[in-house]
Amino acid sequence: MPSPLALNTVSTSTTHDPKLARQLVLDELFDLSLYKALRAVTQLDVHHTLDELIRVETSHLAFWQKFFNLKLNELNLGRQIKLSAMILVCRIFGSTAVHLVLEAIEVHGVRKYLALWREYEGKPLGEALRGILMDEFKHEDVLVTELTKRKINPERIRNIFLGLNDGLVEILGAVSGFFGAFGSATTVLIAASTTAVAGALSMAAGSFLALNSEKEVKTTELAKKVFLGEESEVSPMEESPIGSALVVGAAYMIGALVPVLPVLVGAKDALFSVMTAGLMVILVSTVLSFLSGMDVKRRILLNLAIISVAVSVSYAIGLAAKQLWGIAV
Repeated sequence: MPSPLALNTVSTSTTHDPKLARQLVLDELFDLSLYKALRAVTQLDVHHTLDELIRVETSHLAFWQKFFNLKLNELNLGRQIKLSAMILVCRIFGSTAVHLVLEAIEVHGVRKYLALWREYEGKPLGEALRGILMDEFKHEDVLVTELTKRKINPERIRNIFLGLNDGLVEILGAVSGFFGAFGSATTVLIAASTTAVAGALSMAAGSFLALNSEKEVKTTELAKKVFLGEESEVSPMEESPIGSALVVGAAYMIGALVPVLPVLVGAKDALFSVMTAGLMVILVSTVLSFLSGMDVKRRILLNLAIISVAVSVSYAIGLAAKQLWGIAV
């Protein structure tokens, strides 16, 4: 069966959604522009991977332009800003950021094309998407191999941001509840700080126990394979349970500080904590969405909805406690 990238193309003017056509062409143009820009700012050891990605993305862009009969050679403003931001991050944080960005781009591409393929399966666009997806799967395999060689753990990076998010949301809820119950900024500061420390220790302990248990299971499995004289596909864990615990606990604490800091500098109610946390939620949600391939707007709205519920419920509980038990500080 010939590759779908070799199929005869069809004009989009009568058979395809112009908005979708524009999106697909611009997405491929963005990926190609990103890879070319990264090649100009990265070291030689990354160039081989980038050259392969540039080659494939060039063919993808040409294919979609011909398939839809749509020539676009310039990114829109939103994608230009996104491109500049990614290049800046990669310049600051180096090769680790470059490989995380590459993996995130490929994960997002796979998810996007899989969703479109399910929608257009059995149609000319669906057949075209099949060929694109096969290339995307190859990209992902190459990048995962590169990440493994460099001992970069994307899952750990995601866990750091999840820890930030957990600390932020949980302590924001606590601050709101304490303001509802006590009203006194000093009391809220003490109570929220205590809760944040306890939460960070709990998160760190949970991470340590989880990794330590996993390490014991892998060690036993390796010993079993050695005893039986079998070739083992189980690799020993390189991540330290103690190191992971420290990272997760620290991430939680940093997130927890966001709603606490406004109280520390003199805020008399939860409003400034909510505003500060809301801005941080947008930032953290954007990073998490990018790393996991999720839709950014959906993730931001979901997290904002979560903190809205957390703040409302916690504050209501605090007020109820104050009325029921006559709390006065």
